[in-house]
Amino acid sequence: MPLTLPVLYGSVRTERQGIVLARWIAEALRARGHDAPLIDPMERRLPLLDRMYKEYKPDEAPPVLRELAELYGQADGFVLVTGEYNHGVPPALKNLLDHFLEEYFWRPSAIVSYSAGGFGGVRAAMQLRAIVGELGMPSIPSIYAVPKIGQAFDDAGRPTDAKVATRFDRFARELEWYAEALKTKRAAGVPY
Repeated sequence: MPLTLPVLYGSVRTERQGIVLARWIAEALRARGHDAPLIDPMERRLPLLDRMYKEYKPDEAPPVLRELAELYGQADGFVLVTGEYNHGVPPALKNLLDHFLEEYFWRPSAIVSYSAGGFGGVRAAMQLRAIVGELGMPSIPSIYAVPKIGQAFDDAGRPTDAKVATRFDRFARELEWYAEALKTKRAAGVPY
């Protein structure tokens, strides 16, 4: 079943390395038949959070927030790509997430983390898991961690290790299972 799975990327640093991973994830999901738009805060230029989307009067929200609200409302799940900044979630990702709430409800999230070091950003991933639970889009059990991001992809954006794709296949199947299950349940009604 084709799914809509926006890929939310969380860095706006000048020499960000995780964008290669985020693009690869979006392409890999598209290759599986899904709609996987990449949401890049550097391209979207979201304002710093002042008011959530729902707090604006109708038609007064900034256009970028209206576009994202429409897309998120059609989503079956979300893939969050996070680096690890000082053992935490990048502020651009937190800002991107905090503009919305109800748009995430009853949709699973899948966390992809990365870092320059050997742990692959898992400390940020653990913090992100608590955040997405509060936002109503609980994460699937698996985390897709990519250590040593600077060496993980070649100049053409392809993984340098064949295990990257093998590991992703299992991760994607888990996300698909949760997204399909919750899509079916949402169609039948939600608890509140």
